[in-house]
Order: sequence, then structure tokens, then C-alpha cells
Amino acid sequence: MTKVAIAKLDRAGEHFEILVDPDAALELKTGKSIGLDKVLVHEEIYKDARKGLRASEQALKKAFGTTDVHKVAEIIIREGEIPITAEQRRKMVEDKRRQIVEWISRNCIDVRTKTPVPPQRVENALEQVRAAIDPFKPVEEQINHILKELQRVLPIKVATVRIAVSVSSQYAQKVKGFVGKSAKIVNERFRSDGSWEAIVEAPAGLQDMIIGRVNDITHGEGDVKILEIVY
Repeated sequence: MTKVAIAKLDRAGEHFEILVDPDAALELKTGKSIGLDKVLVHEEIYKDARKGLRASEQALKKAFGTTDVHKVAEIIIREGEIPITAEQRRKMVEDKRRQIVEWISRNCIDVRTKTPVPPQRVENALEQVRAAIDPFKPVEEQINHILKELQRVLPIKVATVRIAVSVSSQYAQKVKGFVGKSAKIVNERFRSDGSWEAIVEAPAGLQDMIIGRVNDITHGEGDVKILEIVY
């Protein structure tokens, strides 16, 4: 038997419900690609699923502009309420927390030391300020309020860094390939001897990784240095 849950949404003064597989509905709501045929238990839109009362076509058109069951069901799942277990919520919050920590470590810098913020330091600060994390909202929609909370205990800011890179012809293509995947190349040129120089821009938290990787590729023979940090 398929597990069944009721997803709900109030819209345009009307109440709508659908019967869904709770695990599949949660995957769709959190942005995963999954067919609605795997989500919907019955292809019906109800005003009261327990009583078997269907929503009228008039109500559907008023609220959604369509009577297409799949289009309406997707809106209900993405914008409405679906029941989740405590364990599901815990796992979702943990996953979102990991994404937030990665974002901050990648994009922020300690304004005192001008260095990236290690993930464990971000984790500890999140625990300290007890920042509220919404498991359903994208990281980008939560990061501003979370940063404000963290800045009470961490001197961090979102920043980008400009780095000058200069390498000999022996390493030019390999370094350019790496840099092009990790940063934005602002300007570049190949000299007559085949060597390559460029100015690149990247999230500030990646500066150590970029510098370290260029040094690894060139065995320390490359010239790579920070030009400026932009807040």
C-alpha cells in the first residue's frame, strides 16, 4: 500500500487538498526532479479529501487559472503545506545547515584577518546564536538573516577577491583550465613566450584554495597573489 498524506493550500479564499505519497511530495517540494505521477495518489483536487469532496472547476479557475490537475497539484505541493515526520524535518534541517555552512565558508571572509572562515567555525557560531533554519527555503533566501545573527559573534562579511596569476608556458593551459572553472577571468593575455597572466575574481572564501592549487600545479613556480578584497 502506498503511504498517503494530505497536502493543503489556501488560495483566493478557497481551500484545496490533494492525496500524495509523503516521501515523493517532500522530494518535489525541496526541488528534486520527480514526476507527479509518482507523487499523486489520486489525480483529483479536493476541498475536503477525507470526505471525498472535490473542488469545483470554478474554484480551481479562480485560484489557479486552470483546471489541469497536475499544474494545480504542483502549485499545492510547492506553495502549500505537506505533513512531514520529525525525522524527515531533522534530516532536512541538517542538510540545509550543511549547505548554509558551505555557502558562508565559500563566500565570506573574516574582516579582521582577511582570511576565509573554516566550516567548523561557522558550525560553532550557528550553534551559539541558535540561528533558525527553514528546511524548505533555499539558502539564498535565508542567508541574509543568518549572516546578521552570525555577525553578533563572528566578524564576517560577504566578499569577493581579485587575484593576479602569472605562469610560464609549461603550465599555462592547465592553470587556465583550473582557474576558469573556479573563478571569473576578468582579463587575460598570453605573452609571446606562451606564458599566461590574468586577473581573476572569486568568492573570498576560495582564495586559499585557488592560490594553493595554482602553486601545486606549477610546483611553486607560478606567481599568484591577492590584489584586493571587495566587500
